Amino acid sequence: MTFVFASNNSHKLEEIQRLLSEHTILSLSAIGCHDEIEESGETLEANSRIKARYVRQWIRGHYPDLLYDGIFSDDTGLEIDALGGQPGVYTARWAGEPKNDAANRHKALSLLEGAETRSARFKTVITYITPEGKEEQVYGLVEGSIAPAEAGDKGFGYDSIFVPEGYDRTFAELSSETKNSISHRARALMALRTQILKQ
Repeated sequence: MTFVFASNNSHKLEEIQRLLSEHTILSLSAIGCHDEIEESGETLEANSRIKARYVRQWIRGHYPDLLYDGIFSDDTGLEIDALGGQPGVYTARWAGEPKNDAANRHKALSLLEGAETRSARFKTVITYITPEGKEEQVYGLVEGSIAPAEAGDKGFGYDSIFVPEGYDRTFAELSSETKNSISHRARALMALRTQILKQ
């Protein structure tokens, strides 16, 4: 089966291609869409839906002959308990524009300096839309905590400061195989596979 993933993020695409290796995954650039999709929603669910709907409309207007079985998009948020659930929906651009992963991590560590509670979680929402327009959403969640300092050089985003529950190392210190078996995105993709794709 062939699916369009509503992103050009190479890190996400690599994860998804490994987890759904039995399928063909097309990025936005692969179908010729280079638009910057505005994520104007106030929730992860809304932003995920906005991206998937945008790409479906783009395909209908620019590439109507494209043969595909569905479109899916994800939106992920980091929720830090000591910060009232921040950054949440603003995770990617928390430290301001343009998006800067290092600045985001620095902000998190600075705001948590001296904090007794460092519990946090990653939440991923995936929206799936069929070519006919039927929509469904699935979720992936991983509990954990924010490390006192950055550690590891794998991964991206907040991976070097997030320690998943049950581990004593950050996502950025774990092998890709281990991360892909426990991460929020992996769990959401497994839900996509079992609940929607039925493969």
